Order: sequence, then C-alpha cells, then structure tokens
Amino acid sequence: MKFLRGTNSDRRVPRGDTTSPALSLRPLLLAIVIACVLLASPSLQAQNPRPADYEVKAAYLYNFGRFVEWPGKVGAAQGGFFTVCVLGQDPFGPSLDATLAGETIGGKTIIAKRISSAEESGNCQILFLSLTDDSRLNKIVADLDKKAVLTVSDMPQFVKHGGMIQFVLEGKKVRFEVNLTATQHAGLTLSSELLKVATAVKRDRD
Repeated sequence: MKFLRGTNSDRRVPRGDTTSPALSLRPLLLAIVIACVLLASPSLQAQNPRPADYEVKAAYLYNFGRFVEWPGKVGAAQGGFFTVCVLGQDPFGPSLDATLAGETIGGKTIIAKRISSAEESGNCQILFLSLTDDSRLNKIVADLDKKAVLTVSDMPQFVKHGGMIQFVLEGKKVRFEVNLTATQHAGLTLSSELLKVATAVKRDRD
C-alpha cells in the first residue's frame, strides 16, 4: 500500500519549499491522518491489524528521513543511496519497500535493507530495531554510540534505553516520542517541525 500519494501522475504529495514550515510539514501530518483512519477502523483492525500498523510506521520512517539532518561527511561517505535498515525480525513485509520505492532524499535513492547485526549498520541512515531482548538492545545502543544513525523502534522503553525515536500508541493512533539527547549525541539535527508533532521530547535517558 502506497502512502502520501497525490492524484497527479501518481506522485506523492509535493514536498514543497523546505523554507516553508507549513508546506514541509504537510506530508508528515498526512501520515498521521492516514494513521488515524487506518487504526480507527474496527473492521480493518479485526481483519489485518499488524500490516496496517506497520504501513503507517513505514510512512513515518520515510518522513523521518526528510526531517532529520545528518552530518555532511556521513552523506559523502555513504555514496548514492539513502538506506533504511531493519535489524531483527522484519515486521514490515513488503510495505517498507513499497513505501520507499522510487523516492529520494537529498538527491539519493532510498532503499530498504535487512541486516542481522549492528556491525552491518555502517551504511544505514535510519535503523529500525525489531528486538525483544533488552540486554541485546543495550549492547546495540552502546555499539552505535556517537554514530550518525537514527535509531527507531516500537520496543517499550526504547528511548529510556538510549534509542532516538520510539513509536507509541495513543488510543489507536501510531505516534512517536523523541530522545533529543541521543540524537544530538550522534550529531543529528531534528527539524523543529518534527519535534512539534512528537508526543514527547525527552532530553535525557531517565
């Protein structure tokens, strides 16, 4: 299922002038609206709850890439691709690839990649962690310390373990919290427009 598509020539909603907060935030807000519609439908939840959930999260991952700034030297070193990685069991299925297909960020083609260890994350700009073991999570966060990789997960207490963005449910809506200290420690800059949409912005790991 495609997200953020427009009606003209089957293209996504225009990104707009990045100097205009109202226009640049529109795709992210649209993702939230889509989340509300998908997750508020009892029939859809009863038939297929998890794919709908992760289609919304895939759309968020795409938008996170547009509202986060990586250090210039990182982009130069990682070549012509903007890579969204999944570590652990993949909960997205084909929805992540479908959401990213044909899209670019900063002139780079976006691709999805599945990896089995943090050591493989060297070319990842965004890393979604799908884990259940807290001890493994702590080691991965430590291994990624000061690396310019945006870590995202829906694990409980993820931001308290040093993760950067954690998906949470507000009622039946997919939202997210931000650990601003962790992103700054890694040299990442989050747009103020992104922070406004977050349900909580934490400035430490406590």
